[in-house]
Amino acid sequence: MIFSSLLFLFWFIPVFFTVYYICPGRFRNAVLFIGSIIFYAWGEPEFLVLIFISIFVNYIMGLLMYRAKADAIRRLCLIIALTYDFLMLFIFKYADFFIENINRLTGAGLHKVNITLPLGISFYTFQIASYVIDLYRGRIKAEKSPLILGTYLVMFPQLIAGPIVVYSQISDKLHERKLSYEDVEEGIRLFILGLGSKVLIANNVGALFDDAKAMGFSGISMPLAWMSMLSFSLQIYFDFNGYSLMAMGLGKMLGFDIPANFDYPYISRSITEFWRRWHITLSSWFRNYLYIPLGGSRKGKKRTYVNLLIVWLLTGFWHGAGWNFVLWGLFFFVVLVTEKAGFNAFLERHPGFGRFYSLILIGLSWMIFAITDIREMGIFFTRLLCFKFDNTALYYLKNYLIILLVSCILATPALSGFWNKNKRNILGTIISIVILVLSTAYLTDAAYNPFLYFRF
Repeated sequence: MIFSSLLFLFWFIPVFFTVYYICPGRFRNAVLFIGSIIFYAWGEPEFLVLIFISIFVNYIMGLLMYRAKADAIRRLCLIIALTYDFLMLFIFKYADFFIENINRLTGAGLHKVNITLPLGISFYTFQIASYVIDLYRGRIKAEKSPLILGTYLVMFPQLIAGPIVVYSQISDKLHERKLSYEDVEEGIRLFILGLGSKVLIANNVGALFDDAKAMGFSGISMPLAWMSMLSFSLQIYFDFNGYSLMAMGLGKMLGFDIPANFDYPYISRSITEFWRRWHITLSSWFRNYLYIPLGGSRKGKKRTYVNLLIVWLLTGFWHGAGWNFVLWGLFFFVVLVTEKAGFNAFLERHPGFGRFYSLILIGLSWMIFAITDIREMGIFFTRLLCFKFDNTALYYLKNYLIILLVSCILATPALSGFWNKNKRNILGTIISIVILVLSTAYLTDAAYNPFLYFRF
Protein backbone atom coordinates (compact mmCIF):
# COMPACT_ATOMS: atom_id res chain seq x y z
CA MET A 1 0.00 0.00 0.00
CA ILE A 2 1.28 3.46 -0.82
CA PHE A 3 0.26 6.87 0.52
CA SER A 4 -0.53 8.25 -2.94
CA SER A 5 -3.34 5.80 -3.66
CA LEU A 6 -7.11 5.99 -3.43
CA LEU A 7 -7.09 2.82 -1.32
CA PHE A 8 -4.94 4.47 1.33
CA LEU A 9 -6.70 7.84 1.18
CA PHE A 10 -10.31 6.69 1.28
CA TRP A 11 -10.20 3.30 2.97
CA PHE A 12 -7.16 2.86 5.18
CA ILE A 13 -7.00 6.38 6.65
CA PRO A 14 -10.72 6.68 7.59
CA VAL A 15 -10.95 3.18 9.07
CA PHE A 16 -7.61 3.21 10.87
CA PHE A 17 -7.87 6.69 12.40
CA THR A 18 -11.48 6.15 13.46
CA VAL A 19 -10.41 3.11 15.45
CA TYR A 20 -7.24 4.83 16.68
CA TYR A 21 -9.03 7.93 17.99
CA ILE A 22 -11.97 6.22 19.70
CA CYS A 23 -9.95 3.55 21.53
CA PRO A 24 -8.47 4.29 24.99
CA GLY A 25 -4.90 5.57 25.04
CA ARG A 26 -3.47 2.36 26.50
CA PHE A 27 -4.59 0.42 23.42
CA ARG A 28 -3.29 2.82 20.80
CA ASN A 29 0.10 1.13 20.40
CA ALA A 30 -1.68 -2.13 19.68
CA VAL A 31 -3.93 -0.43 17.12
CA LEU A 32 -0.93 1.26 15.51
CA PHE A 33 1.03 -1.99 15.43
CA ILE A 34 -1.84 -3.98 13.86
CA GLY A 35 -2.65 -1.18 11.43
CA SER A 36 1.00 -0.96 10.37
CA ILE A 37 1.17 -4.72 9.82
CA ILE A 38 -1.95 -4.56 7.64
CA PHE A 39 -0.47 -1.60 5.75
CA TYR A 40 2.75 -3.52 5.01
CA ALA A 41 1.09 -6.88 4.38
CA TRP A 42 -1.25 -5.40 1.79
CA GLY A 43 1.60 -5.36 -0.71
CA GLU A 44 4.11 -7.95 0.54
CA PRO A 45 2.67 -10.27 3.20
CA GLU A 46 5.39 -12.86 2.58
CA PHE A 47 8.03 -10.52 4.04
CA LEU A 48 6.21 -9.93 7.32
CA VAL A 49 8.16 -12.84 8.80
CA LEU A 50 11.37 -10.81 8.42
CA ILE A 51 9.89 -7.96 10.43
CA PHE A 52 8.64 -10.27 13.19
CA ILE A 53 12.00 -12.04 13.45
CA SER A 54 13.78 -8.68 13.52
CA ILE A 55 11.59 -7.55 16.41
CA PHE A 56 12.19 -10.81 18.27
CA VAL A 57 15.98 -10.95 17.78
CA ASN A 58 16.60 -7.30 18.67
CA TYR A 59 14.17 -7.39 21.59
CA ILE A 60 15.83 -10.44 23.15
CA MET A 61 19.38 -9.25 22.48
CA GLY A 62 18.48 -5.82 23.80
CA LEU A 63 17.16 -7.21 27.08
CA LEU A 64 20.15 -9.52 27.53
CA MET A 65 22.53 -6.68 26.73
CA TYR A 66 20.83 -4.34 29.20
CA ARG A 67 20.81 -6.90 32.02
CA ALA A 68 24.31 -8.29 31.46
CA LYS A 69 27.03 -7.04 33.76
CA ALA A 70 30.01 -8.31 31.79
CA ASP A 71 31.12 -6.18 28.83
CA ALA A 72 31.95 -9.30 26.85
CA ILE A 73 28.34 -10.51 27.05
CA ARG A 74 26.99 -7.09 26.15
CA ARG A 75 29.32 -6.95 23.18
CA LEU A 76 28.29 -10.44 22.08
CA CYS A 77 24.60 -9.47 22.21
CA LEU A 78 25.32 -6.41 20.09
CA ILE A 79 27.26 -8.49 17.55
CA ILE A 80 24.47 -11.07 17.29
CA ALA A 81 21.79 -8.41 16.79
CA LEU A 82 23.75 -6.42 14.20
CA THR A 83 24.90 -9.57 12.41
CA TYR A 84 21.31 -10.66 11.96
CA ASP A 85 20.11 -7.19 10.94
CA PHE A 86 22.77 -6.55 8.33
CA LEU A 87 22.97 -10.17 7.13
CA MET A 88 19.30 -10.01 6.14
CA LEU A 89 19.91 -6.72 4.38
CA PHE A 90 22.90 -8.21 2.56
CA ILE A 91 21.09 -11.38 1.45
CA PHE A 92 18.03 -9.62 0.12
CA LYS A 93 19.65 -6.52 -1.32
CA TYR A 94 23.26 -7.31 -2.23
CA ALA A 95 23.75 -11.06 -2.64
CA ASP A 96 22.89 -11.14 -6.35
CA PHE A 97 25.11 -8.13 -7.02
CA PHE A 98 28.14 -9.86 -5.53
CA ILE A 99 27.32 -13.21 -7.16
CA GLU A 100 27.00 -11.55 -10.56
CA ASN A 101 30.31 -9.73 -10.22
CA ILE A 102 32.12 -12.81 -8.89
CA ASN A 103 30.84 -14.75 -11.91
CA ARG A 104 32.09 -12.02 -14.25
CA LEU A 105 35.54 -11.95 -12.68
CA THR A 106 36.09 -15.68 -12.15
CA GLY A 107 33.56 -17.47 -14.34
CA ALA A 108 32.50 -19.39 -11.24
CA GLY A 109 28.94 -19.93 -12.47
CA LEU A 110 27.34 -19.30 -9.08
CA HIS A 111 23.55 -19.25 -9.08
CA LYS A 112 21.79 -16.04 -8.13
CA VAL A 113 19.53 -15.90 -5.13
CA ASN A 114 16.81 -14.11 -7.15
CA ILE A 115 14.90 -12.83 -4.12
CA THR A 116 12.60 -9.84 -4.31
CA LEU A 117 13.83 -6.85 -2.33
CA PRO A 118 11.44 -6.36 0.63
CA LEU A 119 9.96 -2.89 0.81
CA GLY A 120 11.55 -0.69 3.44
CA ILE A 121 14.29 -3.13 4.50
CA SER A 122 17.04 -0.51 4.13
CA PHE A 123 15.14 1.91 6.35
CA TYR A 124 13.90 -0.39 9.10
CA THR A 125 17.29 -2.13 9.31
CA PHE A 126 18.96 1.19 10.10
CA GLN A 127 16.25 2.03 12.63
CA ILE A 128 16.53 -1.17 14.63
CA ALA A 129 20.34 -1.10 14.38
CA SER A 130 20.34 2.37 15.95
CA TYR A 131 18.27 0.99 18.83
CA VAL A 132 20.72 -1.78 19.79
CA ILE A 133 23.76 0.45 19.24
CA ASP A 134 22.38 3.20 21.49
CA LEU A 135 21.45 0.55 24.03
CA TYR A 136 25.01 -0.79 24.00
CA ARG A 137 26.36 2.74 24.41
CA GLY A 138 24.15 3.24 27.47
CA ARG A 139 22.22 6.12 25.91
CA ILE A 140 18.81 4.46 26.27
CA LYS A 141 17.20 1.79 28.42
CA ALA A 142 16.09 -1.52 26.98
CA GLU A 143 12.48 -1.61 25.84
CA LYS A 144 10.70 -4.16 28.04
CA SER A 145 7.57 -4.34 25.92
CA PRO A 146 7.87 -6.25 22.62
CA LEU A 147 4.72 -4.47 21.45
CA ILE A 148 6.28 -1.04 21.95
CA LEU A 149 9.53 -2.06 20.23
CA GLY A 150 7.51 -3.59 17.41
CA THR A 151 5.43 -0.42 17.10
CA TYR A 152 8.62 1.62 16.87
CA LEU A 153 9.94 -0.57 14.06
CA VAL A 154 6.79 -0.98 11.94
CA MET A 155 5.07 2.40 12.43
CA PHE A 156 3.51 2.79 8.98
CA PRO A 157 4.18 6.51 8.36
CA GLN A 158 7.93 5.90 8.02
CA LEU A 159 8.16 2.11 7.57
CA ILE A 160 8.63 2.03 3.81
CA ALA A 161 10.86 5.00 2.99
CA GLY A 162 11.76 6.85 6.17
CA PRO A 163 12.50 9.33 7.57
CA ILE A 164 14.86 7.20 9.65
CA VAL A 165 13.59 7.66 13.20
CA VAL A 166 15.96 6.87 16.08
CA TYR A 167 14.30 5.21 19.08
CA SER A 168 15.41 7.92 21.52
CA GLN A 169 13.57 10.54 19.44
CA ILE A 170 10.15 9.00 20.08
CA SER A 171 10.60 6.69 23.07
CA ASP A 172 8.65 8.98 25.41
CA LYS A 173 5.74 9.24 22.96
CA LEU A 174 5.73 5.46 22.49
CA HIS A 175 4.99 5.06 26.18
CA GLU A 176 2.62 8.00 26.63
CA ARG A 177 1.32 10.55 24.17
CA LYS A 178 -1.51 13.01 24.04
CA LEU A 179 -3.47 13.94 20.96
CA SER A 180 -4.41 17.54 20.35
CA TYR A 181 -6.66 19.13 17.78
CA GLU A 182 -3.83 21.46 16.75
CA ASP A 183 -1.45 18.56 16.04
CA VAL A 184 -4.07 16.66 14.06
CA GLU A 185 -4.90 19.79 12.05
CA GLU A 186 -1.20 20.45 11.35
CA GLY A 187 -0.74 16.80 10.43
CA ILE A 188 -3.54 16.92 7.88
CA ARG A 189 -2.01 20.03 6.30
CA LEU A 190 1.42 18.43 6.08
CA PHE A 191 -0.02 15.27 4.60
CA ILE A 192 -1.94 17.19 1.91
CA LEU A 193 1.16 19.22 1.01
CA GLY A 194 3.15 16.02 0.69
CA LEU A 195 0.45 14.40 -1.41
CA GLY A 196 0.37 17.38 -3.78
CA SER A 197 4.16 17.41 -3.92
CA LYS A 198 4.21 13.79 -5.06
CA VAL A 199 1.12 13.61 -7.26
CA LEU A 200 0.87 17.07 -8.81
CA ILE A 201 4.55 18.06 -9.00
CA ALA A 202 6.88 15.03 -8.96
CA ASN A 203 4.82 12.79 -11.23
CA ASN A 204 4.35 15.53 -13.83
CA VAL A 205 7.77 17.16 -13.87
CA GLY A 206 9.47 13.74 -13.93
CA ALA A 207 7.67 12.76 -17.13
CA LEU A 208 10.17 14.86 -19.10
CA PHE A 209 13.11 12.71 -17.98
CA ASP A 210 11.07 9.57 -18.69
CA ASP A 211 10.37 10.83 -22.22
CA ALA A 212 14.05 11.55 -22.85
CA LYS A 213 15.00 8.12 -21.55
CA ALA A 214 12.38 6.47 -23.78
CA MET A 215 13.74 8.33 -26.81
CA GLY A 216 17.23 7.02 -26.14
CA PHE A 217 19.95 9.29 -24.79
CA SER A 218 22.04 8.95 -27.95
CA GLY A 219 19.41 10.85 -29.94
CA ILE A 220 18.63 13.78 -27.65
CA SER A 221 19.98 17.29 -28.14
CA MET A 222 22.07 19.27 -25.67
CA PRO A 223 19.15 21.49 -24.48
CA LEU A 224 16.93 18.44 -23.99
CA ALA A 225 19.68 16.70 -22.01
CA TRP A 226 19.94 19.65 -19.62
CA MET A 227 16.16 19.92 -19.38
CA SER A 228 15.82 16.22 -18.57
CA MET A 229 18.54 16.50 -15.91
CA LEU A 230 16.59 19.37 -14.34
CA SER A 231 13.44 17.28 -14.63
CA PHE A 232 14.79 14.34 -12.65
CA SER A 233 16.45 16.61 -10.08
CA LEU A 234 13.09 18.21 -9.37
CA GLN A 235 11.22 14.92 -9.51
CA ILE A 236 13.34 13.13 -6.92
CA TYR A 237 13.15 16.10 -4.56
CA PHE A 238 9.38 16.54 -4.74
CA ASP A 239 8.83 12.78 -4.71
CA PHE A 240 10.95 12.06 -1.63
CA ASN A 241 10.14 15.29 0.17
CA GLY A 242 6.48 14.64 -0.56
CA TYR A 243 6.71 11.22 1.08
CA SER A 244 8.56 12.70 4.05
CA LEU A 245 5.94 15.43 4.51
CA MET A 246 3.18 12.82 4.42
CA ALA A 247 5.07 10.74 6.98
CA MET A 248 5.48 13.78 9.23
CA GLY A 249 1.81 14.63 8.82
CA LEU A 250 0.64 11.12 9.66
CA GLY A 251 3.02 11.14 12.63
CA LYS A 252 1.43 14.35 13.92
CA MET A 253 -2.01 12.79 13.53
CA LEU A 254 -0.80 9.84 15.62
CA GLY A 255 0.77 12.03 18.30
CA PHE A 256 4.43 11.68 17.23
CA ASP A 257 6.99 14.21 16.03
CA ILE A 258 8.75 12.56 13.09
CA PRO A 259 11.89 14.54 12.21
CA ALA A 260 12.10 16.65 9.05
CA ASN A 261 14.08 15.09 6.22
CA PHE A 262 14.60 18.11 3.95
CA ASP A 263 15.38 21.80 4.30
CA TYR A 264 15.29 23.33 0.80
CA PRO A 265 18.47 21.52 -0.33
CA TYR A 266 18.61 23.18 -3.76
CA ILE A 267 19.43 26.60 -2.30
CA SER A 268 22.70 25.22 -0.88
CA ARG A 269 25.93 27.14 -1.50
CA SER A 270 28.09 24.02 -1.33
CA ILE A 271 27.73 20.26 -1.48
CA THR A 272 28.64 20.16 2.21
CA GLU A 273 25.60 22.33 2.92
CA PHE A 274 23.49 20.26 0.53
CA TRP A 275 24.04 17.16 2.66
CA ARG A 276 22.95 19.08 5.73
CA ARG A 277 19.68 19.80 3.96
CA TRP A 278 19.05 16.61 1.92
CA HIS A 279 17.88 13.32 3.49
CA ILE A 280 18.80 14.74 6.87
CA THR A 281 17.96 11.62 8.85
CA LEU A 282 20.19 9.40 6.70
CA SER A 283 23.09 11.85 6.93
CA SER A 284 22.64 11.98 10.70
CA TRP A 285 22.60 8.18 10.91
CA PHE A 286 25.85 7.78 9.01
CA ARG A 287 27.47 10.57 11.01
CA ASN A 288 26.41 9.26 14.43
CA TYR A 289 26.73 5.52 13.84
CA LEU A 290 29.65 5.28 11.40
CA TYR A 291 31.67 8.46 10.79
CA ILE A 292 32.12 9.50 14.43
CA PRO A 293 32.78 5.94 15.70
CA LEU A 294 35.45 5.59 12.98
CA GLY A 295 37.15 8.65 14.45
CA GLY A 296 35.48 11.41 12.45
CA SER A 297 37.94 14.23 11.88
CA ARG A 298 39.71 13.79 15.21
CA LYS A 299 42.65 11.68 14.02
CA GLY A 300 44.31 13.77 11.34
CA LYS A 301 43.63 14.52 7.67
CA LYS A 302 44.54 11.12 6.24
CA ARG A 303 42.30 9.27 8.67
CA THR A 304 39.52 11.80 8.08
CA TYR A 305 39.65 11.18 4.33
CA VAL A 306 39.67 7.41 4.84
CA ASN A 307 36.63 7.73 7.12
CA LEU A 308 34.85 9.87 4.54
CA LEU A 309 35.66 7.34 1.82
CA ILE A 310 34.14 4.52 3.86
CA VAL A 311 31.06 6.56 4.71
CA TRP A 312 30.39 7.65 1.14
CA LEU A 313 31.03 4.25 -0.40
CA LEU A 314 28.50 2.79 2.02
CA THR A 315 26.09 5.71 1.53
CA GLY A 316 26.11 5.08 -2.19
CA PHE A 317 25.83 1.32 -1.75
CA TRP A 318 22.98 1.74 0.76
CA HIS A 319 20.89 3.30 -1.99
CA GLY A 320 21.19 0.33 -4.30
CA ALA A 321 23.15 -2.73 -5.39
CA GLY A 322 24.64 -1.27 -8.55
CA TRP A 323 27.90 0.23 -9.73
CA ASN A 324 26.19 3.53 -10.50
CA PHE A 325 25.39 3.90 -6.78
CA VAL A 326 29.01 3.19 -5.90
CA LEU A 327 30.07 5.87 -8.40
CA TRP A 328 27.46 8.20 -6.94
CA GLY A 329 28.97 7.78 -3.48
CA LEU A 330 32.52 8.24 -4.81
CA PHE A 331 31.42 11.36 -6.68
CA PHE A 332 30.28 12.99 -3.45
CA PHE A 333 33.37 11.79 -1.62
CA VAL A 334 35.65 13.55 -4.12
CA VAL A 335 33.59 16.75 -4.05
CA LEU A 336 33.29 16.85 -0.25
CA VAL A 337 36.99 16.19 0.25
CA THR A 338 37.76 19.00 -2.21
CA GLU A 339 35.54 21.35 -0.25
CA LYS A 340 36.96 20.20 3.06
CA ALA A 341 40.50 20.78 1.77
CA GLY A 342 39.84 24.49 1.39
CA PHE A 343 37.39 25.10 -1.44
CA ASN A 344 34.61 25.75 1.08
CA ALA A 345 36.30 29.01 2.08
CA PHE A 346 36.09 30.24 -1.52
CA LEU A 347 32.45 29.19 -1.78
CA GLU A 348 31.58 31.07 1.41
CA ARG A 349 33.10 34.25 -0.03
CA HIS A 350 31.20 33.82 -3.32
CA PRO A 351 27.70 32.53 -2.44
CA GLY A 352 26.30 33.25 -5.91
CA PHE A 353 28.90 31.06 -7.56
CA GLY A 354 28.45 28.51 -4.78
CA ARG A 355 24.76 28.09 -5.56
CA PHE A 356 25.41 27.77 -9.30
CA TYR A 357 28.24 25.29 -8.71
CA SER A 358 26.12 23.26 -6.30
CA LEU A 359 23.14 23.03 -8.64
CA ILE A 360 25.32 21.79 -11.51
CA LEU A 361 27.04 19.15 -9.40
CA ILE A 362 23.78 18.05 -7.79
CA GLY A 363 22.20 17.65 -11.22
CA LEU A 364 25.14 15.62 -12.50
CA SER A 365 25.04 13.46 -9.39
CA TRP A 366 21.38 12.66 -9.98
CA MET A 367 22.17 11.38 -13.45
CA ILE A 368 24.72 8.99 -11.95
CA PHE A 369 22.00 7.97 -9.50
CA ALA A 370 19.20 7.56 -12.03
CA ILE A 371 20.97 5.89 -14.98
CA THR A 372 21.93 2.40 -13.85
CA ASP A 373 23.61 1.39 -17.13
CA ILE A 374 27.14 2.81 -17.08
CA ARG A 375 27.30 2.93 -20.89
CA GLU A 376 24.02 4.84 -21.10
CA MET A 377 25.27 7.16 -18.38
CA GLY A 378 28.35 7.96 -20.46
CA ILE A 379 26.18 8.66 -23.51
CA PHE A 380 24.00 11.02 -21.51
CA PHE A 381 26.98 13.01 -20.26
CA THR A 382 28.25 13.43 -23.83
CA ARG A 383 24.82 14.81 -24.77
CA LEU A 384 25.24 17.58 -22.20
CA LEU A 385 28.14 18.97 -24.26
CA CYS A 386 27.31 17.75 -27.76
CA PHE A 387 26.21 21.18 -29.12
CA LYS A 388 23.41 19.45 -31.02
CA PHE A 389 20.23 21.50 -31.37
CA ASP A 390 16.86 20.60 -32.88
CA ASN A 391 13.17 21.43 -32.59
CA THR A 392 12.53 18.54 -30.20
CA ALA A 393 13.85 20.51 -27.25
CA LEU A 394 11.57 23.43 -28.13
CA TYR A 395 8.60 21.07 -28.25
CA TYR A 396 9.34 19.71 -24.79
CA LEU A 397 10.04 23.18 -23.44
CA LYS A 398 6.60 24.35 -24.54
CA ASN A 399 4.97 21.33 -22.91
CA TYR A 400 6.90 21.39 -19.64
CA LEU A 401 7.79 25.07 -19.13
CA ILE A 402 5.03 25.81 -16.63
CA ILE A 403 5.60 22.75 -14.44
CA LEU A 404 9.37 23.35 -14.54
CA LEU A 405 8.95 26.97 -13.43
CA VAL A 406 6.44 26.10 -10.72
CA SER A 407 8.70 23.31 -9.46
CA CYS A 408 11.75 25.56 -9.37
CA ILE A 409 9.88 28.18 -7.34
CA LEU A 410 8.46 25.63 -4.90
CA ALA A 411 11.92 24.09 -4.42
CA THR A 412 12.96 27.36 -2.74
CA PRO A 413 11.58 29.03 0.40
CA ALA A 414 10.11 31.83 -1.75
CA LEU A 415 6.53 31.02 -0.75
CA SER A 416 7.20 29.60 2.71
CA GLY A 417 6.51 32.91 4.44
CA PHE A 418 3.17 33.26 2.66
CA TRP A 419 2.18 29.71 3.59
CA ASN A 420 3.23 29.96 7.23
CA LYS A 421 1.23 33.19 7.54
CA ASN A 422 -1.94 31.84 5.95
CA LYS A 423 -1.98 28.07 6.53
CA ARG A 424 -4.27 28.33 9.57
CA ASN A 425 -6.78 30.79 8.09
CA ILE A 426 -9.49 30.38 5.48
CA LEU A 427 -7.09 30.96 2.58
CA GLY A 428 -4.82 28.15 3.78
CA THR A 429 -7.83 25.87 4.17
CA ILE A 430 -8.99 26.62 0.63
CA ILE A 431 -5.49 25.94 -0.76
CA SER A 432 -5.33 22.63 1.10
CA ILE A 433 -8.76 21.58 -0.18
CA VAL A 434 -7.82 22.47 -3.76
CA ILE A 435 -4.59 20.47 -3.52
CA LEU A 436 -6.48 17.48 -2.12
CA VAL A 437 -9.20 17.64 -4.79
CA LEU A 438 -6.71 18.00 -7.65
CA SER A 439 -4.56 15.19 -6.28
CA THR A 440 -7.57 12.91 -5.93
CA ALA A 441 -8.68 13.71 -9.47
CA TYR A 442 -5.19 12.91 -10.73
CA LEU A 443 -5.09 9.59 -8.86
CA THR A 444 -8.49 8.60 -10.24
CA ASP A 445 -7.02 8.43 -13.74
CA ALA A 446 -3.41 7.61 -12.86
CA ALA A 447 -1.70 4.25 -12.96
CA TYR A 448 0.37 2.80 -10.11
CA ASN A 449 2.81 5.53 -9.04
CA PRO A 450 5.22 4.30 -6.38
CA PHE A 451 7.72 6.61 -4.68
CA LEU A 452 11.21 6.60 -6.18
CA TYR A 453 12.86 5.65 -2.90
CA PHE A 454 10.79 2.46 -2.66
CA ARG A 455 13.46 0.93 -4.93
CA PHE A 456 16.27 1.67 -2.49
